[in-house]
Amino acid sequence: MAKTSAGLLMYRVRGGAVEVLLVHPGGPFWRKKEEGAWSVPKGEVGPGEEMLATARREFGEELGIEAAGSFIPLAPVRQRGGKVVHVWAFQGDCDLTAIRSNTFTTEWPPKSGRLVEFPEVSAR
Repeated sequence: MAKTSAGLLMYRVRGGAVEVLLVHPGGPFWRKKEEGAWSVPKGEVGPGEEMLATARREFGEELGIEAAGSFIPLAPVRQRGGKVVHVWAFQGDCDLTAIRSNTFTTEWPPKSGRLVEFPEVSAR
């Protein structure tokens, strides 16, 4: 069965143009990858979890910002690997320098036995 993720797309209107907030995955695997790497802050929906609640939690964990406002459901997208991503848009703004991501620990370099902590999303 395909995995399901949920996320939020924060947007703002400046000078008549719509700007959206996307994140870049953190960690060593994504360090030099740009094309196709940018996404909305999102995470996997667990059994029995409500999708919008998951999206709001993931947004907070990945950015350190609480999402508030009216959430507009967008059409779900099936990614190449089969995962289905459900996204809600909401109007908001934030200080990009204030973004604080949670972290994850992984063995790096591979097979080194050394555990290293990385931010879930990179600050750029």
